[in-house]
Amino acid sequence: MKALILVGGYGTRLRPLTLSVPKPLVEFCNKPILLHQVEALVKAGVDHVVLAVSYMSELLEREMRIQEQRLGIRISLSHEMEPLGTAGPLALARQLLTVDNEPFFVLNSDVICDFPFQDMLLFHQNHGREGTIVVTRVEEPSKYGVVVFETDGGRIHRFVEKPQVFVSNKINAGMYIFNPNMLSRIQLRPTSIEKEIFPVMAEEGHLYAMELQGFWMDIGQPKDFLTGMCMYLQSVRQQAPERLRTGPGFLGNVLVDPTAQIGENCTIGPNVTIGAGVVLEDGVRIKRCTVLKGARVRSHSWLESCIVGWSSSVGQWVRMENVTVLGEDVIVNDELYLNGANVLPHKSINDSVPEPRIIM
Repeated sequence: MKALILVGGYGTRLRPLTLSVPKPLVEFCNKPILLHQVEALVKAGVDHVVLAVSYMSELLEREMRIQEQRLGIRISLSHEMEPLGTAGPLALARQLLTVDNEPFFVLNSDVICDFPFQDMLLFHQNHGREGTIVVTRVEEPSKYGVVVFETDGGRIHRFVEKPQVFVSNKINAGMYIFNPNMLSRIQLRPTSIEKEIFPVMAEEGHLYAMELQGFWMDIGQPKDFLTGMCMYLQSVRQQAPERLRTGPGFLGNVLVDPTAQIGENCTIGPNVTIGAGVVLEDGVRIKRCTVLKGARVRSHSWLESCIVGWSSSVGQWVRMENVTVLGEDVIVNDELYLNGANVLPHKSINDSVPEPRIIM
């Protein structure tokens, strides 16, 4: 089986992290975002993954060669020379996707959940039509485009953009499975699958919705990245609690790489991910944060709702909060306060940042 992942552009919403690393390779809960998806696909029997990318990333190419070997699968990169929207990349990869007549998966690269690929395949084969989209329930449907479908069979009737009166609370979760003949609907030009292709398929009775069980998050921007981390850690708590760190000083769900070093009298958690080679000195307090590989937080600093970039250094007695994001190799000097700061790579911060802003 095959899968196409829409990796797309430069990951501008997740800056400053994506200024150093292509978005699919940014570690989410100590594993590159892309690998969460690829490993789940492999488990469901996928042996060829196509990445639709719109910029030539040697870093991505190199990492994928390593993963091909490790997972024993084929990974191809399909390069668009101009942005092709969300449907165009399927047309561009048509030859790879139609090698045989099997259905193939398509997914947005920013989505994190308990990927239900085997269930999707069964559901899709049962209804026998051209396409299946996974939908997820949201609290505030008026912020999204919603999907209106039959609750018993799943047949989709229509899509309603940002409804002001209640018609549905299910939204497109960015995961699909299609039969290859569906590709005849898409021309090789910039096309939106959601606005141009899906409505026609639904009208012809060829599109069905499968409801997602469990959590779902689009982690394409820092605020949602942290919310998604909390959801993912809770899922780990339910399914594989032995992966979480427990003991004195650890509260709630905390994921710690075995190579990280944690000092005396620290309080870590709830909802914290500590990457490889990270050093937390004595008396550090961290909650609802991701600390990426090689970073150091010096003694008695207090962090809440932050992402600390690779190899960054946070000084002593620092307070950081409100979705502060440090890019790669940032230095925050002692006794500073950072409130919602977005700091570009390789910067040194010498003054407090009392109001949210970008530090260039």
